[in-house]
Formats: sequence, structure tokens, C-alpha cells
Amino acid sequence: MERDKQLRKQAEEAIDTYREQVESDRYRLNYHLMPPVGLLNDPNGFVYFKGRYHLFYQWNPFQTTHGAKFWGHYSSADLIEWEHHEIALAPSDWFDKNGCYSGSAIEHDGKLYLFYTGNVKNKHGERESYQVMAVSEDGFTFEKQGVVLEVPEQYTAHFRDPKVWKHENMFYMVIGAQSKQQTGLAVLFCSKDLKNWEHLGPIAGAHMKPLADFGYMWECPDVITLNGKDVLILSPQGLEPEGILYNNLYQAGYFVGTLDYQKPLFEHEQFVELDRGFEFYAPQTTLDSKGRRLMFGWLGLPEEREEHHPTIQAHWIHAMTLPRELTLVGDKLYQRPVEELKTLRQEEFRYENVILTTDEQSFEGIEGESLEVFLTCSSQPKGDMIIQIRQHAQVIYHSESKLLTLKRVSFVDNQTIEERHCRVEGLENLRIYLDSSSLELFVNDGAEVFTARIYPNAHEKTISFSADWDVPVSISAWTLS
Repeated sequence: MERDKQLRKQAEEAIDTYREQVESDRYRLNYHLMPPVGLLNDPNGFVYFKGRYHLFYQWNPFQTTHGAKFWGHYSSADLIEWEHHEIALAPSDWFDKNGCYSGSAIEHDGKLYLFYTGNVKNKHGERESYQVMAVSEDGFTFEKQGVVLEVPEQYTAHFRDPKVWKHENMFYMVIGAQSKQQTGLAVLFCSKDLKNWEHLGPIAGAHMKPLADFGYMWECPDVITLNGKDVLILSPQGLEPEGILYNNLYQAGYFVGTLDYQKPLFEHEQFVELDRGFEFYAPQTTLDSKGRRLMFGWLGLPEEREEHHPTIQAHWIHAMTLPRELTLVGDKLYQRPVEELKTLRQEEFRYENVILTTDEQSFEGIEGESLEVFLTCSSQPKGDMIIQIRQHAQVIYHSESKLLTLKRVSFVDNQTIEERHCRVEGLENLRIYLDSSSLELFVNDGAEVFTARIYPNAHEKTISFSADWDVPVSISAWTLS
């Protein structure tokens, strides 16, 4: 208890020390969730409980590097106005002394239960992992209940990120794991009381049919059901690039299929990336009171050039994506910004049936750093279109190759041009959410999504459009509060 109080006090002191420096940073985002100071990574414990959305997150308040993580805590009644609360979990016990790692939340009998991975380095410097439970009556103050699950002998200590849900009359937990052969797995457990867990075995993994080699570790698994089909969302590590696929250091994506709880086995088709951009990882979902399946992702990526983000100079790094609603169309996940984001809109600018030319065109009002832009095509275009964003990013569509590309200026050297791509059968619409140092692009009503950090100069506000086709487009834009 004393150790817990000490750590919480130190975290508050870190916030007080760096608050002014962080809040004055020109790259501080205007309508995304961020850490008060320090480093933010995985979304944790996303849940709707007693009339509020709760979003916890991995947090190192002391540094902008990864270390002994806390669980930070935001809550909101409407997904727009968020309140930051006291630390939910601190790495203060023998079973989590080197970090309260990622996990999930579930409501049961009017209480909120958190499940997370306690990270420990033993006296030999070796990793130990424990799955830990904490309970709250009100959703704001949590009492640790201790270890409920240790690592079965079939797996290495890379065994973490429990996601818990209820199916019929049983609770289930899926954990990201690594086999002794150093292949990634999703492992299933069941329980009648949330305290005693039975190991059912791996439900999917590298070298399990239909996969061959598919990564050395699977992180942050999440099992959901949409339109009568099961979806396994996960973040595999160790995939090699394949053309325009898998070009980030680590990936986040999903399988669609059927989870047989009895075998157990998740029968699935191919892996699909959730996001085609540069910074997106460790997504987590929840069901809300409206029956929507909502998702947050980490607007960042572990170990990939993190030390070069310019926000480090202001003692903070990383953010959350916008909240997105998931739907399943056939076997494809669509991601759409939640409806509530419309309340951020302020002044509107609308341009109907515009014929773009090869000369860059700017439109009054469509500029700045906090903006939503929606472009629709009246029919299928033939040719190329380029949207130039604040001299630091380009959205390019090539109709002949059906290739949509996001380019940006690298934040490593502020001059190298980096690219990410996806193929789309046709261009119907694009929706861009632009913040002071981020970009989220939704293609064809969310069939494809690109997420990225960008760091333009303060004077770079312009957005321009050009194309070599004669198809009219309509462009709407809103400044965002």
C-alpha cells in the first residue's frame, strides 16, 4: 500500500513538473486523447460502465520511453468530452513491479473487473508474466485481487494482454502468446467465476492451419462477433513485408471466421490489416449501450523510430486514434468515425460539382490544423488525383492501378518521403480528420483507413486539390473545436 501511494505521488509530481511544457507544445493535439505527460501506448480496459465510457491506457508518466507502466484513465459520457482521472493501476506489487501491462475490462454483477498482465523481471533479469485481476464498485477506484493465472508450461513468458468476455454462461479470456518454438499464438481460457481459469489451448497461431510462418509473437488479441461471424483482432510481430502489405515494423489486423468454443479452434480466412498508414497498433473494442462495436487504437507504434518524434522535446509522446464504429460487410471490417464526432464541427464550407485541374486548387475555409474534409466523386474517375496537406502529406489516387497512396515527410530527417498504399476497386469518397500533428483518412465509408502522425511547420496551413480527370467532385469541410 505504501509503495502504491509513493508511485502515485511521484506520477502527480511529474505531471506538475512538465504540465506547462507539454500544454504549450504546438504539436499537442486538439481533439485526440493524449497523456498528460510522458508516454502513452496501448488502449486498455475500454468499456461502457454505469453510463460512462471508460478508456484506460498504458502510461509512463516519468519518461517518453517504455518502462514500468501504469494504467492511466479517461472517462466520458459522450465520447467527446473526456475527463482524466487518478491512476487506476500502479506497478506496486510483487506480481506487477515492472509494469501493469495491457488488458481489458468487463462488467459483472454491477462491478467493474480489470484484467491485466503483471510484468516482472526476476533477480536473474528474466521475464515473468502474471495475469492479474482488479475490481471496482464505482469504476474509478480499484482494488487488486492478485494473480488469477500464471503461464502454462507450453508458452514462453511472452504471454500477455488478456481480453475477457462472456459467451452464454461462461467467461472467456484470450491471451497473446508465444510458443516454445517462438511462434505467435492466441490462447483461450474459460471460467465460471472470473477467478479460476481453465486452459483450453491455442485457437489460432503461426503454423496452425491455414497459416504458415506468421510472426513470433501475437499481441493484444480481441474476439468479437459481428453479423453472426466471429472476428479475431490482433497485433502480430515478426511479419515480413509483402509488396504493399506489412510495411510497418509491427502490424494490426484481423481474421474473420468461426470460433468453436468446444474444440477450441478459430477457423478463419486470410489476415487483413486494419490500418494502411504509418502509426496504428494494439486496437481494443467494446460494446456500448447502443449495441455498437466501438474501437480505439494506439496512434503510435512500438520501437519504430519513437525516439525521433519531435514531441519528446516537450516531454510527451503518442496519442489515441479517434473512436471508430466497426461493422462487418461480407468478410470485411469497415471503420467509421463515431457519429458523436459531428458535434465537434463549427464553421462549414461546401463546394459542389467542382472540376479539378492539374493545377493545385485551394478553397476558402479548407485550411488549418483542426479540420474534417469530405470529398465525394459523382462517378468513377479515370486518372489521378492529389490532395496536398500542409506541405507534409499527400493523398494520391491512381484510377488505372486502383492504388491509393498516403505520402508524408518523415519526422526522422524532415525531408525523406515515405509511402503507404492500398488497393481500392473505385473511389467513392474520402473523409480526412486533420489535427495539429495527426491525420486519419477513411476511404469509401471506412472500407480502408490510413492513420499517421505528421509534423508540419506552424505556418503550413494550406490544403490543395488537383486531378487530371473531368469527373465533378463535391468537397465539404468543417473546422473542428
